[in-house]
Amino acid sequence: MIAFNRLGASLDSDTRTASPPSPGRALTAYRTAPDWMIWFALAAFAAITTTTTPALPQAGVSLIKVDFSVVANGYRMSKLLGSNVINDKNEKIGTLDDVIADKKQVNFAVLQVGGFLGVGARLIVVPYESLVIDDKGQKITLPGASKEELKKLTEYHHKSS
Repeated sequence: MIAFNRLGASLDSDTRTASPPSPGRALTAYRTAPDWMIWFALAAFAAITTTTTPALPQAGVSLIKVDFSVVANGYRMSKLLGSNVINDKNEKIGTLDDVIADKKQVNFAVLQVGGFLGVGARLIVVPYESLVIDDKGQKITLPGASKEELKKLTEYHHKSS
């Protein structure tokens, strides 16, 4: 029995290999991969994607109930980043560029100070607790700070990963 693949090359059903095309189809391409390779690849993919392993118990992990009223009163960092930081005199002294946290809490705020439209600006670090954020999370104040004092602080460079 002889069948034809989509490219016009005849297939010998017993050996599943491509035989040369007819002389009238000299430019017809041969089959590039035997069927067994395709089925093997599909079976391997299915085995990898459908294999599930049971979750191992985590030592020392316990679930706690979360009080959503406390969460609702928190600040989303994604909304605060890029916000202007002002001082007591309502002068813009920089922007909140990043926050640095350890495994338990947010420790530091990275501010961008100086420059114009980001050109010539420097990054400095202040304790996160020194920032005063209004109840709506729209106004960030660094009491007692000035542009000149912040420019004197050591410049911060993110650790490359």
